[in-house]
Amino acid sequence: MKRKLLIRDLTLRDGQQSQLATRMNQNQVDRTLPFYRDANFWALEVWGGAVPDSTMRYLGENPWERLGKIKAALDGTTLLTALSRGRNLFGYNPYPEETIEGFNRNALETGVDIMRIFDALNDIDNMKSTIEIVRKNGGQTDCAVCYTTDPQFTFWQRVKGALSGKPLPKAVFTVEYFVKKALELEALGANIITMKDMAGLIQPHVAGELYRELKKRVKVPVNHHSHCTPGYGLGSALVAVMNGADIVDTVIMNFAGGPAAPAFELLQIFCDKLDIDTGVNLEAVAKINRELKGIREELSAFDKSGKLPKPLDLTTYKIPAEVDELFDRAIEAGEKERYADVVRLTQGIEAYFDFPGPNEIVKEAQIPGGMYSNMVAQLETMGMSELYDEVLRNVPRVRLDSGLPPLVTPTSQIVGVQAVNSVVGKAQGKEFYDMTSAQFVSLVRGGYGKTPIPIDPKFREMITGSPEEVPYDTSGYEKPENPVIEDLGVQLAEDEKEMLLLELFPSVAAKYLETVKHAKFDAEQSAISDQEDRERAEEFARLLNGIEGNYQLAHEVYSH
Repeated sequence: MKRKLLIRDLTLRDGQQSQLATRMNQNQVDRTLPFYRDANFWALEVWGGAVPDSTMRYLGENPWERLGKIKAALDGTTLLTALSRGRNLFGYNPYPEETIEGFNRNALETGVDIMRIFDALNDIDNMKSTIEIVRKNGGQTDCAVCYTTDPQFTFWQRVKGALSGKPLPKAVFTVEYFVKKALELEALGANIITMKDMAGLIQPHVAGELYRELKKRVKVPVNHHSHCTPGYGLGSALVAVMNGADIVDTVIMNFAGGPAAPAFELLQIFCDKLDIDTGVNLEAVAKINRELKGIREELSAFDKSGKLPKPLDLTTYKIPAEVDELFDRAIEAGEKERYADVVRLTQGIEAYFDFPGPNEIVKEAQIPGGMYSNMVAQLETMGMSELYDEVLRNVPRVRLDSGLPPLVTPTSQIVGVQAVNSVVGKAQGKEFYDMTSAQFVSLVRGGYGKTPIPIDPKFREMITGSPEEVPYDTSGYEKPENPVIEDLGVQLAEDEKEMLLLELFPSVAAKYLETVKHAKFDAEQSAISDQEDRERAEEFARLLNGIEGNYQLAHEVYSH
């Protein structure tokens, strides 16, 4: 009997977010759904991340309606998944239990089957309440551990630290670290454990050891999630599968690769050669891929790479013998644990299919692509692009000082912004930490939760004014105002779902909801006007009929 591998398709959420700035509108999503209905993927990730914000901000669409329409169109043929960033949900600040409960309950009621729950610090306490809420409301809990690497310090930096009495820490993010986090989450009720490698930093040699150990010690299914930015994505996915991963996240060809996850089609070829059954309907995938090509061309203004891969229809494909051999050799290299060869060979496969090559800066700096691009944009805005190399050199320092947070939203942006602020400030003659953002202060104070290593109390005092850690406190939380729109006489948010949008995306949702309410009012007024016009026309017709009838009667009487 063939071994089974479950595939979670990320195309409609992570794929379009990575490649097209989350600009797919409802019509474009709808065009793919009849084919997804037949595709037989285990699950589709369709919501969360940047989708709720972008649907309102750029498309003028309701994110709850998007989720509901996808659910209705697929009619239970595949599971739907979304993201929930634990206690922080979509914002930079922790939310009270009432908001966390409302968001997750409504997401599950509207269409989500599996909630992927994670925390930027891998602080399990920040995930507990969401796990409980999702289970209580009948959803499956996919608990993610954010994969990250230790800062890359030079030999001389380590010597300098030792001589100054502040030795740099030994490796923190070991295989054992990730396995222990997985075991904690399993004990709390995780239905699935995901290794969430949002920056694409997990290399095949780490994936091999990590998934072997996870499969020995974790009882629930294990999911591999990674991206291709630094060039390890396809190779690490192959090695994860070969070492027992139960589920792998992929994206359909025309939205895959580069900043996105590996292409499903390439992983399927590996699975065919390994005699592994994904259960996916390849004819349906080919139809989805053709539709995605047109959508990507329509959204070319937002396309980060601007380069489509070669066409690949798995129902008819024939690739050159020398390329087919690369697949076989990559499998052989994985079996013999020659992981450098796995990287080289899988990158050769992607090069043949015209996927973007590795981003060398992200690869060397070991930071997420989004963090890198944001730092570049920040420096360009300040007119100080020449400081970029200095910023990169100081990212490890900022990260270490702030407790070695994993570089995932929002901590990647907090660390990146602080590295820029500090380097720019130093260039202007200020002390390194004279310019600090409110989010960095909150991180150091303890407002985001427990960092992987303790923060030096002296550093905390310098940044926050107190050496004491102060955990997040939602007792002073106030919901945003929900005013009455004066010219309409209705409240901005009229139900729980709208109020949640206002809480989670205050400025974006306020503008969106006001626009929607005015449009609804205008439509109603137009409908009333149309109805009044129809009624007047009908009354006029009745009058004419009456006049005509009276005339006919008079004519008949006169005739007699």
